[in-house]
Amino acid sequence: MTHPTARNRLDEAASPYLRQHADNPVNWQPWGEPAFSAAREHDVPIFLSIGYSACHWCHVMAEESFADPEIAAVLNEQFVPVKVDREQRPDVDDLYMTVSQVTRGSGGWPLSVFLTPERKPFYITTYVPKEPTRDQPGFESLLEDVTANWRENRGDLDARAEQWLQAARGELESVPDPVDDAGTDSPLPAAADSIADAADATHGGFGRGQKFPHAGRLRVLLRATQRDAGDGARAASAARHTLTAMADGGLHDHVGGGFHRYCTDREWTVPHFEKMLYDQAALARLYVDGYRALGDNRYADVARSTLTFVDRELGHPDGGFYATLDARSPPPDAPDGDREEGAYYVWTPDRVAAAMRDHAAAAPCDTADVLADAACRRYGVDDTGNFEAGTTVPTVSASVGAIADAFDTDPATVEAWCDVIDARLRAARADRPRPARDEKVLAGWNGLMARAYAEAGLALDDRFAERAADAIAFARDTLWDGDRLARRSIGGDVAGVGYAADYAFLAAGALATYEATGAVAHLDFALDLADAMLEACYDASAGVLYETPASVDDVAVRSQATGTGSTPSPVGVAADTLDALAAFAPAAGYDDAAAALLSRYGSHIAESPGRHPELVLAADTRAGGRREITVAADDLPDAWRDAVGAAYLPDRLLSRRPPTEDGLDAWQSTLDQASVPPLWAGRTGGDDGTPRAYVCRRACSPPLDDAAGITEWLAEFSR
Repeated sequence: MTHPTARNRLDEAASPYLRQHADNPVNWQPWGEPAFSAAREHDVPIFLSIGYSACHWCHVMAEESFADPEIAAVLNEQFVPVKVDREQRPDVDDLYMTVSQVTRGSGGWPLSVFLTPERKPFYITTYVPKEPTRDQPGFESLLEDVTANWRENRGDLDARAEQWLQAARGELESVPDPVDDAGTDSPLPAAADSIADAADATHGGFGRGQKFPHAGRLRVLLRATQRDAGDGARAASAARHTLTAMADGGLHDHVGGGFHRYCTDREWTVPHFEKMLYDQAALARLYVDGYRALGDNRYADVARSTLTFVDRELGHPDGGFYATLDARSPPPDAPDGDREEGAYYVWTPDRVAAAMRDHAAAAPCDTADVLADAACRRYGVDDTGNFEAGTTVPTVSASVGAIADAFDTDPATVEAWCDVIDARLRAARADRPRPARDEKVLAGWNGLMARAYAEAGLALDDRFAERAADAIAFARDTLWDGDRLARRSIGGDVAGVGYAADYAFLAAGALATYEATGAVAHLDFALDLADAMLEACYDASAGVLYETPASVDDVAVRSQATGTGSTPSPVGVAADTLDALAAFAPAAGYDDAAAALLSRYGSHIAESPGRHPELVLAADTRAGGRREITVAADDLPDAWRDAVGAAYLPDRLLSRRPPTEDGLDAWQSTLDQASVPPLWAGRTGGDDGTPRAYVCRRACSPPLDDAAGITEWLAEFSR
């Protein structure tokens, strides 16, 4: 048989993940009609491998199997090999991941799928070792078995493929019955109690095995602490426990800032070391809210260090944010060696001592030996280690007070030591071979990150709001053509259709950036994105939000954008954002769409609130209404920023407008609106141009001219 594909075509791809496989002897093809036609023409199966650039086990399978000439020969001769970057094609990933979960009860990456030429799955698994183990066949023998079954049992495979595809279609396309009273009674009390019940009371987080951050669940718990919503004290305790456990454990990068993807153990000690932009966005915003709701300054520090890390290591020079940092890199003492998971992040006592001795210029201090001992105590670094080969993932293992006692000094001195320690460790680590960076700029992920910066700009420091504005401007200038949103940009190459998540997340980020900066251009962009999302992905007759625009026709199932996985629920974020934007454009249909989405997917909230926290929060806000704070001023006074931005107001809508009617006329021209929305109408600044504020929730305050009045009326309208 002549093999159906002549060469590996991934050198033509822009995706860093696909290009990682461009040198494989496997003749990889991108997802698309040429590959499908080749499979039909030669009547061979498609071998589909789905992964992403920071995926550890994707790298392992590539090095073990896809770099092997003998295995490549089998793949090239008997299959059409296709590679997909799940971050560029989440719809392809969703379909086959759903098949894996329905048929196997689990999934993961790399996702390895054998398809008929019609793209129907008949065998699916994840990582497959090259050599057989007690539990798994080797990859080469698996290929031989699939090839034999394709020749000898074709009818059975076709029947299985059709059955599996229909099962996935039922899972992804089935539309739930609407809930009649959605948006009238808040689901928050029951949801918070359910999520608190599932919390790990010993170690924080959720579950008894590996630990993921689950920022959405924690956001539900934080909101329940504010008012009489279920057992608020228990919700606060569970939230505080997990926030502190994540901040102290190995999930948090104590040296460089930011968070890894998840921890492999119950105790939050050993992470899976990749760093994803969406995790930084979710957790930075979560820790801002943890600071607001629980009053712990440590949480504000974690948010600051995370945002500083993102700007430093994932920031695009023109304003956006890159996607990921890899889990692996060459070891410090062998920069040309094989990449190892965690090599950039782990320590030994000798390496700590060398950092304290050799990097004194990073932070002067005369006590290098004392610093080394204190650093090892602080972060639990010892000869045994908590990771591979006697290395240690830093965790907060001794308090400042305990270290002060051990060294017979005072806590203030130890605090100063800790600053020096972190600076020297950071400088030493910067000399190590760095993890690879995936330089995709993804629309939705940038929206999530901009939202986190905007909230930090209100709560912590104006400069974070400026960084949010840079990101939104980059997305608008690079990914938006005035009518539709592109999924990604890589090195100036813009491609891919925008998905519902891209529109919803970027609209939410643009709205938050308008709140933080008062710049009408960001509000205008949010409104444009909402319009485009409804046109491209929303079925108004059914109240359904689809993951992809109708124009995408190379995936057999059109998924609804409902679930919360590693990123928030697009439906939940869309419903909440549309509900907020309706205040600025009452005639645009946003309110009806938000109500329809919450009605259509309301049953998901009752059935599994922990899987749909964004829907819980959107429904809670709609049930109680928003606390609208309209500020008529050219700039937000510092005291007002503290009253509105540093307070925990999860149902807040901060509406900014010019203080004069002439200024508002110019805004109306920018927004291309015929009439002034009610939340701006008649709400001017003082006669002498002084700022004024108006606080409303079903009723309104009188005009307010000081922060104390704003705080008083916000409390009056708490619920």
